[in-house]
Amino acid sequence: MAPSDTAAPALPLARLLAHAADAVAAVRGGRSLTEAIAAVPLPARAGAQAVSFHAMRALGGALAVREIVAPKAPPPAVEALLLVALALLWPPEPPAAPPYADHTLVDQAVRAARQRTPGAAGFVNAVLRRFLREREALVAAARRQPQGAYNHPAWWISRLKADWPVQWQALLHAANRRAPMTLRVNARRGDAVGYVRRLAAQGRDAAAVGAHAVVLREPCAVGALPGFADGDVSVQDAAAQLAAPLLLGGVATLGDTPAVTLPAGARVLDACAAPGGKTAHLLELAELDLIALDHDALRLARVDETLRRLGLRAELRAGDAGDPAAWWDGRAFDAILLDAPCTASGIVRRHPDVRWLRRAGDVASLARQQARLLDALWRLLKPGGRLLYATCSLFRAEGQAQIDAFLQRQPAGTARVDPASPGHLLPLPDNDPQAIAPAADPDGFYYALLQRP
Repeated sequence: MAPSDTAAPALPLARLLAHAADAVAAVRGGRSLTEAIAAVPLPARAGAQAVSFHAMRALGGALAVREIVAPKAPPPAVEALLLVALALLWPPEPPAAPPYADHTLVDQAVRAARQRTPGAAGFVNAVLRRFLREREALVAAARRQPQGAYNHPAWWISRLKADWPVQWQALLHAANRRAPMTLRVNARRGDAVGYVRRLAAQGRDAAAVGAHAVVLREPCAVGALPGFADGDVSVQDAAAQLAAPLLLGGVATLGDTPAVTLPAGARVLDACAAPGGKTAHLLELAELDLIALDHDALRLARVDETLRRLGLRAELRAGDAGDPAAWWDGRAFDAILLDAPCTASGIVRRHPDVRWLRRAGDVASLARQQARLLDALWRLLKPGGRLLYATCSLFRAEGQAQIDAFLQRQPAGTARVDPASPGHLLPLPDNDPQAIAPAADPDGFYYALLQRP
Protein backbone atom coordinates (compact mmCIF):
# COMPACT_ATOMS: atom_id res chain seq x y z
CA MET A 1 0.00 0.00 0.00
CA ALA A 2 1.40 3.36 -0.94
CA PRO A 3 1.90 6.10 1.62
CA SER A 4 -0.77 8.77 1.73
CA ASP A 5 -0.45 12.47 1.00
CA THR A 6 -3.76 13.42 2.52
CA ALA A 7 -4.20 16.52 4.63
CA ALA A 8 -2.78 16.29 8.14
CA PRO A 9 -3.46 17.93 11.51
CA ALA A 10 -2.04 21.42 11.82
CA LEU A 11 1.41 21.66 13.41
CA PRO A 12 3.93 24.53 13.36
CA LEU A 13 4.85 24.93 9.69
CA ALA A 14 8.53 25.49 10.47
CA ARG A 15 8.62 22.05 12.09
CA LEU A 16 6.95 20.38 9.12
CA LEU A 17 9.29 22.14 6.69
CA ALA A 18 12.31 20.92 8.64
CA HIS A 19 11.09 17.32 8.67
CA ALA A 20 10.19 17.48 4.98
CA ALA A 21 13.64 18.90 4.21
CA ASP A 22 15.21 15.93 6.02
CA ALA A 23 13.08 13.60 3.89
CA VAL A 24 14.03 15.35 0.64
CA ALA A 25 17.71 15.22 1.60
CA ALA A 26 17.33 11.49 2.31
CA VAL A 27 15.76 10.86 -1.11
CA ARG A 28 18.52 12.82 -2.84
CA GLY A 29 20.96 10.64 -0.92
CA GLY A 30 19.36 7.44 -2.23
CA ARG A 31 16.85 6.50 0.49
CA SER A 32 13.15 6.00 -0.19
CA LEU A 33 10.65 8.59 0.94
CA THR A 34 8.73 5.88 2.80
CA GLU A 35 11.82 5.05 4.85
CA ALA A 36 12.60 8.71 5.49
CA ILE A 37 9.07 9.55 6.62
CA ALA A 38 9.04 6.56 8.97
CA ALA A 39 11.84 8.28 10.91
CA VAL A 40 9.73 11.41 11.57
CA PRO A 41 8.19 11.57 15.07
CA LEU A 42 4.60 10.36 14.96
CA PRO A 43 2.85 13.65 15.80
CA ALA A 44 4.53 15.34 12.81
CA ARG A 45 4.60 12.37 10.44
CA ALA A 46 1.36 12.93 8.49
CA GLY A 47 2.05 16.63 8.00
CA ALA A 48 5.66 16.08 6.99
CA GLN A 49 4.53 13.39 4.56
CA ALA A 50 2.00 15.69 2.88
CA VAL A 51 4.62 18.45 2.49
CA SER A 52 7.23 15.95 1.24
CA PHE A 53 4.88 14.55 -1.40
CA HIS A 54 4.20 18.07 -2.64
CA ALA A 55 7.94 18.78 -2.75
CA MET A 56 8.68 15.59 -4.72
CA ARG A 57 6.11 16.54 -7.35
CA ALA A 58 7.67 19.96 -7.96
CA LEU A 59 11.29 19.07 -7.27
CA GLY A 60 12.44 19.43 -10.89
CA GLY A 61 11.29 23.05 -11.08
CA ALA A 62 12.65 23.82 -7.62
CA LEU A 63 16.07 22.41 -8.58
CA ALA A 64 16.13 24.43 -11.79
CA VAL A 65 15.30 27.66 -9.91
CA ARG A 66 17.89 26.98 -7.23
CA GLU A 67 20.55 26.52 -9.92
CA ILE A 68 19.58 29.86 -11.48
CA VAL A 69 19.33 31.88 -8.27
CA ALA A 70 22.18 30.20 -6.36
CA PRO A 71 24.53 28.53 -8.88
CA LYS A 72 26.84 27.39 -6.11
CA ALA A 73 24.93 24.73 -4.21
CA PRO A 74 24.57 25.37 -0.47
CA PRO A 75 25.14 22.54 2.06
CA PRO A 76 22.70 19.63 1.51
CA ALA A 77 20.54 20.38 4.56
CA VAL A 78 20.11 24.02 3.55
CA GLU A 79 19.49 23.13 -0.09
CA ALA A 80 16.84 20.59 0.90
CA LEU A 81 14.98 23.22 2.94
CA LEU A 82 15.19 25.66 0.04
CA LEU A 83 13.87 23.04 -2.39
CA VAL A 84 10.89 22.25 -0.16
CA ALA A 85 10.01 25.94 0.17
CA LEU A 86 10.46 26.61 -3.57
CA ALA A 87 8.30 23.61 -4.42
CA LEU A 88 5.53 24.92 -2.17
CA LEU A 89 5.82 28.36 -3.82
CA TRP A 90 5.77 26.84 -7.32
CA PRO A 91 2.64 27.75 -9.33
CA PRO A 92 0.26 24.76 -9.12
CA GLU A 93 -1.04 23.06 -12.28
CA PRO A 94 -3.91 23.37 -12.85
CA PRO A 95 -4.12 26.73 -11.08
CA ALA A 96 -5.36 26.38 -7.51
CA ALA A 97 -5.09 28.07 -4.15
CA PRO A 98 -1.52 27.70 -2.80
CA PRO A 99 -1.09 25.42 0.23
CA TYR A 100 0.28 28.33 2.31
CA ALA A 101 0.36 32.10 1.98
CA ASP A 102 3.65 33.29 0.45
CA HIS A 103 4.68 35.47 3.39
CA THR A 104 3.84 32.72 5.90
CA LEU A 105 5.87 30.14 4.01
CA VAL A 106 8.94 32.38 3.72
CA ASP A 107 8.74 33.35 7.39
CA GLN A 108 8.46 29.71 8.50
CA ALA A 109 11.22 28.51 6.17
CA VAL A 110 13.55 31.18 7.60
CA ARG A 111 12.54 30.13 11.10
CA ALA A 112 13.29 26.48 10.27
CA ALA A 113 16.69 27.49 8.88
CA ARG A 114 17.47 29.54 11.98
CA GLN A 115 16.60 26.59 14.23
CA ARG A 116 18.66 24.09 12.24
CA THR A 117 21.48 26.10 10.61
CA PRO A 118 21.42 29.63 12.07
CA GLY A 119 24.01 31.00 9.65
CA ALA A 120 21.85 30.02 6.66
CA ALA A 121 18.72 31.95 7.65
CA GLY A 122 19.72 35.10 5.75
CA PHE A 123 20.59 33.10 2.64
CA VAL A 124 17.27 31.23 2.69
CA ASN A 125 15.39 34.49 3.20
CA ALA A 126 17.19 36.18 0.29
CA VAL A 127 16.63 33.32 -2.16
CA LEU A 128 12.94 32.92 -1.36
CA ARG A 129 12.22 36.65 -1.46
CA ARG A 130 13.97 36.94 -4.82
CA PHE A 131 11.86 34.08 -6.10
CA LEU A 132 8.69 35.87 -5.02
CA ARG A 133 9.80 39.12 -6.68
CA GLU A 134 10.79 37.39 -9.95
CA ARG A 135 8.55 34.33 -9.81
CA GLU A 136 7.07 34.61 -13.30
CA ALA A 137 10.45 35.07 -15.00
CA LEU A 138 12.21 32.42 -12.91
CA VAL A 139 9.50 29.83 -13.48
CA ALA A 140 9.59 30.53 -17.21
CA ALA A 141 13.38 30.09 -17.23
CA ALA A 142 13.14 26.85 -15.23
CA ARG A 143 10.54 25.48 -17.61
CA ARG A 144 12.88 25.91 -20.55
CA GLN A 145 14.73 22.89 -19.12
CA PRO A 146 12.99 19.49 -19.49
CA GLN A 147 13.43 18.72 -15.78
CA GLY A 148 11.86 22.04 -14.81
CA ALA A 149 9.06 21.75 -17.35
CA TYR A 150 7.93 18.23 -16.41
CA ASN A 151 9.35 17.68 -12.90
CA HIS A 152 11.10 14.46 -13.91
CA PRO A 153 14.77 13.70 -14.60
CA ALA A 154 15.83 14.40 -18.20
CA TRP A 155 16.69 10.73 -18.91
CA TRP A 156 13.21 9.63 -17.74
CA ILE A 157 11.55 12.19 -20.02
CA SER A 158 13.64 11.05 -22.99
CA ARG A 159 12.77 7.39 -22.42
CA LEU A 160 9.04 8.08 -22.13
CA LYS A 161 9.18 10.20 -25.27
CA ALA A 162 10.84 7.36 -27.17
CA ASP A 163 8.45 4.70 -25.82
CA TRP A 164 5.25 6.75 -26.11
CA PRO A 165 5.75 9.44 -28.78
CA VAL A 166 2.08 10.47 -28.68
CA GLN A 167 1.27 10.16 -24.97
CA TRP A 168 4.58 11.07 -23.28
CA GLN A 169 3.59 14.59 -22.18
CA ALA A 170 0.24 13.44 -20.84
CA LEU A 171 1.97 10.64 -18.92
CA LEU A 172 4.40 13.08 -17.31
CA HIS A 173 1.62 15.42 -16.29
CA ALA A 174 -0.48 12.51 -15.02
CA ALA A 175 2.41 11.39 -12.80
CA ASN A 176 2.05 14.58 -10.77
CA ARG A 177 -1.63 14.02 -9.99
CA ARG A 178 -2.75 12.51 -6.75
CA ALA A 179 -3.73 8.90 -7.19
CA PRO A 180 -7.20 7.76 -6.15
CA MET A 181 -7.66 5.47 -3.17
CA THR A 182 -9.07 2.25 -4.58
CA LEU A 183 -10.31 -0.62 -2.46
CA ARG A 184 -10.81 -4.33 -3.09
CA VAL A 185 -13.74 -5.85 -1.22
CA ASN A 186 -13.01 -9.37 -0.01
CA ALA A 187 -15.17 -11.52 -2.31
CA ARG A 188 -15.60 -14.04 0.52
CA ARG A 189 -17.19 -11.38 2.72
CA GLY A 190 -19.17 -8.96 0.57
CA ASP A 191 -19.42 -6.92 -2.59
CA ALA A 192 -18.73 -3.39 -3.79
CA VAL A 193 -22.33 -2.15 -3.64
CA GLY A 194 -22.73 -3.29 -0.05
CA TYR A 195 -19.44 -1.78 0.97
CA VAL A 196 -20.29 1.57 -0.65
CA ARG A 197 -23.38 1.61 1.58
CA ARG A 198 -21.18 1.00 4.64
CA LEU A 199 -18.96 3.89 3.64
CA ALA A 200 -21.97 6.13 3.06
CA ALA A 201 -23.12 5.41 6.61
CA GLN A 202 -19.82 6.95 7.72
CA GLY A 203 -20.33 9.97 5.49
CA ARG A 204 -17.75 8.82 2.93
CA ASP A 205 -18.52 9.16 -0.78
CA ALA A 206 -17.43 6.24 -2.96
CA ALA A 207 -18.32 4.48 -6.20
CA ALA A 208 -18.51 0.78 -6.97
CA VAL A 209 -16.56 -0.41 -10.01
CA GLY A 210 -17.59 -3.92 -10.94
CA ALA A 211 -18.52 -6.42 -8.26
CA HIS A 212 -15.63 -5.90 -5.83
CA ALA A 213 -13.71 -2.68 -6.56
CA VAL A 214 -14.51 0.63 -4.83
CA VAL A 215 -13.04 4.08 -5.51
CA LEU A 216 -13.15 6.65 -2.69
CA ARG A 217 -13.79 10.29 -3.53
CA GLU A 218 -11.36 11.32 -0.78
CA PRO A 219 -8.65 9.07 0.70
CA CYS A 220 -8.61 8.21 4.38
CA ALA A 221 -6.54 6.24 6.87
CA VAL A 222 -7.03 2.48 6.54
CA GLY A 223 -8.06 2.30 10.18
CA ALA A 224 -11.10 4.41 9.32
CA LEU A 225 -12.35 1.91 6.73
CA PRO A 226 -15.26 -0.16 8.08
CA GLY A 227 -14.24 -3.77 8.57
CA PHE A 228 -10.62 -3.27 7.54
CA ALA A 229 -9.21 -4.93 10.66
CA ASP A 230 -11.64 -7.83 10.19
CA GLY A 231 -10.53 -8.50 6.62
CA ASP A 232 -13.57 -7.14 4.81
CA VAL A 233 -11.56 -4.88 2.51
CA SER A 234 -8.04 -4.10 1.31
CA VAL A 235 -6.40 -1.16 -0.43
CA GLN A 236 -5.29 -2.07 -3.95
CA ASP A 237 -5.02 0.01 -7.10
CA ALA A 238 -7.36 -0.77 -9.97
CA ALA A 239 -4.55 -1.92 -12.27
CA ALA A 240 -3.17 -4.29 -9.63
CA GLN A 241 -6.64 -5.81 -9.21
CA LEU A 242 -6.42 -7.24 -12.73
CA ALA A 243 -3.70 -9.75 -11.84
CA ALA A 244 -5.88 -12.32 -10.09
CA PRO A 245 -8.72 -12.48 -12.67
CA LEU A 246 -6.18 -12.68 -15.48
CA LEU A 247 -4.29 -15.59 -13.92
CA LEU A 248 -7.39 -17.45 -12.75
CA GLY A 249 -9.67 -17.00 -15.74
CA GLY A 250 -7.76 -15.26 -18.49
CA VAL A 251 -9.98 -12.15 -18.30
CA ALA A 252 -9.05 -8.52 -17.62
CA THR A 253 -12.24 -7.28 -16.00
CA LEU A 254 -11.89 -4.98 -13.03
CA GLY A 255 -13.80 -5.82 -9.90
CA ASP A 256 -15.67 -8.90 -11.15
CA THR A 257 -15.28 -12.54 -10.12
CA PRO A 258 -13.76 -14.49 -13.01
CA ALA A 259 -14.91 -17.89 -14.16
CA VAL A 260 -11.93 -19.86 -12.84
CA THR A 261 -10.53 -22.03 -15.61
CA LEU A 262 -7.78 -23.63 -13.54
CA PRO A 263 -8.37 -27.16 -12.22
CA ALA A 264 -9.83 -27.62 -8.73
CA GLY A 265 -7.18 -27.08 -6.05
CA ALA A 266 -4.77 -25.79 -8.68
CA ARG A 267 -1.14 -25.53 -7.65
CA VAL A 268 -0.19 -21.85 -7.97
CA LEU A 269 2.99 -19.88 -7.32
CA ASP A 270 3.10 -16.18 -6.50
CA ALA A 271 6.78 -15.74 -7.23
CA CYS A 272 7.42 -12.22 -5.83
CA ALA A 273 4.62 -12.13 -3.31
CA ALA A 274 5.37 -9.32 -0.84
CA PRO A 275 3.49 -7.40 0.43
CA GLY A 276 0.76 -9.91 -0.40
CA GLY A 277 -2.08 -7.97 -2.05
CA LYS A 278 -2.18 -10.09 -5.20
CA THR A 279 -1.64 -13.29 -3.19
CA ALA A 280 -4.68 -12.47 -1.08
CA HIS A 281 -6.80 -11.55 -4.10
CA LEU A 282 -6.10 -14.93 -5.71
CA LEU A 283 -7.20 -16.72 -2.53
CA GLU A 284 -10.30 -14.55 -2.16
CA LEU A 285 -11.45 -15.67 -5.62
CA ALA A 286 -10.52 -19.36 -5.68
CA GLU A 287 -9.54 -22.38 -3.59
CA LEU A 288 -5.88 -22.89 -4.46
CA ASP A 289 -2.82 -24.79 -3.34
CA LEU A 290 -0.77 -21.60 -3.31
CA ILE A 291 2.88 -20.94 -2.51
CA ALA A 292 3.81 -17.33 -1.74
CA LEU A 293 7.51 -16.86 -2.44
CA ASP A 294 9.69 -13.85 -1.76
CA HIS A 295 13.44 -13.41 -1.57
CA ASP A 296 13.19 -11.26 1.58
CA ALA A 297 12.06 -13.08 4.73
CA LEU A 298 11.17 -9.80 6.42
CA ARG A 299 8.93 -8.78 3.52
CA LEU A 300 7.41 -12.26 3.58
CA ALA A 301 6.25 -11.51 7.12
CA ARG A 302 4.07 -8.77 5.63
CA VAL A 303 2.42 -11.37 3.40
CA ASP A 304 1.67 -13.43 6.50
CA GLU A 305 0.14 -10.38 8.23
CA THR A 306 -2.03 -9.64 5.20
CA LEU A 307 -3.29 -13.22 4.94
CA ARG A 308 -4.01 -13.44 8.67
CA ARG A 309 -6.06 -10.24 8.57
CA LEU A 310 -8.11 -11.59 5.67
CA GLY A 311 -8.52 -15.08 7.11
CA LEU A 312 -6.63 -16.75 4.24
CA ARG A 313 -3.92 -19.39 4.09
CA ALA A 314 -0.93 -20.06 1.83
CA GLU A 315 2.41 -21.76 2.13
CA LEU A 316 5.11 -19.11 2.61
CA ARG A 317 8.63 -19.72 1.35
CA ALA A 318 11.68 -17.47 1.34
CA GLY A 319 13.86 -17.83 -1.72
CA ASP A 320 15.10 -16.41 -4.99
CA ALA A 321 12.53 -17.03 -7.71
CA GLY A 322 15.39 -17.11 -10.22
CA ASP A 323 17.06 -20.04 -8.42
CA PRO A 324 14.33 -22.70 -8.08
CA ALA A 325 16.81 -25.40 -7.04
CA ALA A 326 17.05 -23.74 -3.63
CA TRP A 327 13.31 -23.88 -2.79
CA TRP A 328 11.32 -25.87 -5.40
CA ASP A 329 10.12 -29.38 -4.56
CA GLY A 330 9.98 -30.53 -8.19
CA ARG A 331 6.18 -30.46 -8.54
CA ALA A 332 5.13 -28.33 -11.49
CA PHE A 333 2.62 -25.49 -11.22
CA ASP A 334 -0.68 -24.96 -12.99
CA ALA A 335 -0.16 -21.20 -12.85
CA ILE A 336 2.53 -18.74 -11.86
CA LEU A 337 2.27 -15.04 -11.09
CA LEU A 338 5.50 -13.13 -11.70
CA ASP A 339 5.02 -9.58 -10.45
CA ALA A 340 8.60 -8.76 -11.33
CA PRO A 341 10.90 -6.17 -9.73
CA CYS A 342 10.88 -3.06 -11.90
CA THR A 343 11.49 0.69 -11.98
CA ALA A 344 7.96 1.36 -10.63
CA SER A 345 7.65 4.06 -13.29
CA GLY A 346 3.90 3.43 -13.49
CA ILE A 347 3.18 4.23 -9.83
CA VAL A 348 4.94 7.58 -9.49
CA ARG A 349 1.66 9.18 -8.43
CA ARG A 350 1.77 7.06 -5.27
CA HIS A 351 5.54 7.11 -4.83
CA PRO A 352 6.66 10.51 -6.18
CA ASP A 353 10.23 9.91 -5.00
CA VAL A 354 10.74 7.00 -7.43
CA ARG A 355 11.66 9.25 -10.36
CA TRP A 356 14.42 10.89 -8.28
CA LEU A 357 15.75 7.60 -6.88
CA ARG A 358 16.10 5.76 -10.20
CA ARG A 359 19.04 6.16 -12.54
CA ALA A 360 19.06 5.66 -16.31
CA GLY A 361 21.07 2.44 -15.99
CA ASP A 362 18.47 0.89 -13.69
CA VAL A 363 16.14 0.11 -16.60
CA ALA A 364 18.59 -2.23 -18.32
CA SER A 365 19.69 -3.76 -15.02
CA LEU A 366 16.11 -4.54 -13.98
CA ALA A 367 15.26 -5.83 -17.47
CA ARG A 368 18.08 -8.38 -17.12
CA GLN A 369 16.70 -9.47 -13.76
CA GLN A 370 13.20 -9.80 -15.20
CA ALA A 371 14.50 -11.97 -18.06
CA ARG A 372 16.32 -14.21 -15.58
CA LEU A 373 13.14 -14.70 -13.54
CA LEU A 374 11.02 -15.38 -16.61
CA ASP A 375 13.39 -18.02 -17.93
CA ALA A 376 13.71 -19.76 -14.56
CA LEU A 377 10.01 -19.84 -13.73
CA TRP A 378 8.81 -20.85 -17.21
CA ARG A 379 10.44 -24.24 -16.69
CA LEU A 380 8.28 -24.85 -13.60
CA LEU A 381 4.95 -24.79 -15.48
CA LYS A 382 2.93 -27.88 -16.33
CA PRO A 383 1.98 -28.43 -19.98
CA GLY A 384 -1.13 -26.34 -20.48
CA GLY A 385 -0.07 -24.05 -17.64
CA ARG A 386 -0.03 -20.25 -17.64
CA LEU A 387 2.35 -17.59 -16.37
CA LEU A 388 1.26 -14.01 -15.81
CA TYR A 389 4.11 -11.54 -16.20
CA ALA A 390 3.41 -8.16 -14.57
CA THR A 391 5.32 -4.96 -13.89
CA CYS A 392 4.15 -1.60 -12.58
CA SER A 393 6.19 0.12 -15.28
CA LEU A 394 5.54 2.38 -18.25
CA PHE A 395 8.85 1.56 -19.93
CA ARG A 396 8.62 -0.82 -22.87
CA ALA A 397 11.93 -2.46 -21.91
CA GLU A 398 10.14 -3.84 -18.83
CA GLY A 399 6.94 -4.68 -20.71
CA GLN A 400 6.35 -5.49 -24.35
CA ALA A 401 10.04 -5.55 -25.30
CA GLN A 402 10.72 -7.95 -22.43
CA ILE A 403 8.02 -10.37 -23.58
CA ASP A 404 9.04 -10.10 -27.24
CA ALA A 405 12.58 -11.09 -26.26
CA PHE A 406 11.30 -13.95 -24.07
CA LEU A 407 9.25 -15.40 -26.93
CA GLN A 408 12.24 -15.23 -29.24
CA ARG A 409 14.23 -17.32 -26.75
CA GLN A 410 11.63 -20.12 -26.76
CA PRO A 411 11.44 -22.89 -29.38
CA ALA A 412 8.65 -22.33 -31.91
CA GLY A 413 5.23 -23.32 -30.65
CA THR A 414 6.22 -23.70 -26.98
CA ALA A 415 4.93 -20.33 -25.68
CA ARG A 416 2.28 -17.86 -26.71
CA VAL A 417 0.64 -14.71 -25.36
CA ASP A 418 -3.04 -15.07 -24.51
CA PRO A 419 -5.21 -12.62 -26.52
CA ALA A 420 -6.81 -11.43 -23.25
CA SER A 421 -3.50 -9.88 -22.15
CA PRO A 422 -3.99 -6.14 -21.67
CA GLY A 423 -0.37 -5.25 -22.46
CA HIS A 424 0.59 -1.75 -21.32
CA LEU A 425 -2.00 0.06 -19.19
CA LEU A 426 -1.36 3.80 -19.15
CA PRO A 427 -2.57 6.10 -16.33
CA LEU A 428 -4.56 8.31 -18.69
CA PRO A 429 -8.26 9.22 -18.75
CA ASP A 430 -8.74 7.59 -22.17
CA ASN A 431 -7.67 4.07 -21.23
CA ASP A 432 -9.26 1.30 -23.27
CA PRO A 433 -12.58 0.62 -21.51
CA GLN A 434 -12.38 -3.03 -22.52
CA ALA A 435 -9.18 -3.45 -20.54
CA ILE A 436 -9.98 -1.51 -17.39
CA ALA A 437 -12.65 0.86 -16.09
CA PRO A 438 -11.50 4.43 -16.87
CA ALA A 439 -13.42 5.75 -13.85
CA ALA A 440 -11.03 3.83 -11.59
CA ASP A 441 -8.07 5.95 -12.81
CA PRO A 442 -5.54 3.09 -12.65
CA ASP A 443 -1.79 3.17 -12.20
CA GLY A 444 0.56 2.30 -15.06
CA PHE A 445 1.05 -1.46 -15.46
CA TYR A 446 2.04 -4.09 -17.96
CA TYR A 447 0.46 -7.57 -18.17
CA ALA A 448 1.24 -10.50 -20.45
CA LEU A 449 -0.48 -13.85 -19.87
CA LEU A 450 1.78 -16.53 -21.29
CA GLN A 451 0.36 -19.93 -22.18
CA ARG A 452 2.33 -23.17 -22.38
CA PRO A 453 0.74 -25.58 -24.88
